[in-house]
Amino acid sequence: MKSILPVLIVLGLIVVGIGGCAVSGYNRVISLDEKVKSSWAQVETQLQRRYDLIPNLVETVKGVAAQEESIFVGVAEARSKYQNASTINEKAAAASGLESALGRLLAIREAYPELRSNESFLKLQDQLEGTENRVSVERGRYNEAVQSLNSYIRGIPGSLWASFVGVQKAEYFEVESDAAREVPKVDFRDSSKESASVETIPQDSVTQRTGPARFVRRVSLTS
Repeated sequence: MKSILPVLIVLGLIVVGIGGCAVSGYNRVISLDEKVKSSWAQVETQLQRRYDLIPNLVETVKGVAAQEESIFVGVAEARSKYQNASTINEKAAAASGLESALGRLLAIREAYPELRSNESFLKLQDQLEGTENRVSVERGRYNEAVQSLNSYIRGIPGSLWASFVGVQKAEYFEVESDAAREVPKVDFRDSSKESASVETIPQDSVTQRTGPARFVRRVSLTS
């Protein structure tokens, strides 16, 4: 009996060790998955804030530039696509399209100087800029959480626990640069005003994970 006791103790320690590792692995998968979900919720909060700012911004611009109907239609269509998106990939694509449409809307101020002194427009523009910065930050945090989860469940024992609890690989929130799609050149022409030619040029042509697509706008004013 005495000779068996050490063996039982060793076996008991092994069982406890395995059990501890199992619990630790299980908890880690759950924790990483919850981090991804909470990070995505923060991204959606900021995207929704941007979505909610758009109607007031459009109405303010319409008060000065009602004739630029094609711009307003483009924003409305992009906003509708975002509203109907369900998966992360769909929302990422819709958010990118909405960002481009907003860029065209804001470019109108180059053709209508009165917008640059309109308090409502300036306030909404500042709010939108702040929201874009927060979207960028939260998107970066979300993608970091996705990377942590995906890296863990690709290995052992992470993949085993992920299968056991039903956790799947998460999707990155990737924002495609406008270099990957045609971006129409926008011309504002009015015989009673200055005319502005606004061209949106993508700064880079790679898929971005950590920040919003950035553009350089060339604006020329002619009498």
